[in-house]
Amino acid sequence: MRYRRLRAGELPTATVDLARALIGCVLVRNCPDGRAAGRIVETEAYVLGDPASHAYRGRSARNASMFLAAHRAYVYKIYGTSFCVNVSSEREDEGAAVLIRALEPIEGLRLIERRRHATRVLDLCRGPGRLCQALAIDRDLDGADLVRSRELWLAAAAGNRAAIGVSRRIGIRKAFTRRLRFYERGNPFVSGGKRLSS
Repeated sequence: MRYRRLRAGELPTATVDLARALIGCVLVRNCPDGRAAGRIVETEAYVLGDPASHAYRGRSARNASMFLAAHRAYVYKIYGTSFCVNVSSEREDEGAAVLIRALEPIEGLRLIERRRHATRVLDLCRGPGRLCQALAIDRDLDGADLVRSRELWLAAAAGNRAAIGVSRRIGIRKAFTRRLRFYERGNPFVSGGKRLSS
């Protein structure tokens, strides 16, 4: 498949605007064993001054990529087993990002199935840890420029984008009532329960 690489000027830098704009865009991963890609169908915004954000207490070795210029990858490990990938936002040194929560796989399905040790298509990239395993995203990609990298990059929207739904974020305790989760309504690849995705 062919994708049109997004240019930095086509993406917002403001965190909430970026979280919305990424819905429908394609995340592309090139590896020696092949290419895998998926449409972004769910995101969460972690805004400036957000107590649920990794940047809330300032810059550290772990979260340094959140403080880079917008549209860089911030990759971190959770539960000691899974990675999550975010897109940095705002201006350099400010510390904010958008978590990519779910993808609809559109290329490299067999490769994804092999990496995930699973074949149920709906579950291959539903959830941030699963999608990173599916696309072989790990800390080696932390800081990657998502508009210039050859290994991990963002492409223009594929297909017709449905209406965007908004809800509270999932799996956090601080500021959990803030409506900063965005998803493509009616898309079966969105994570979370039906109550949060209708």
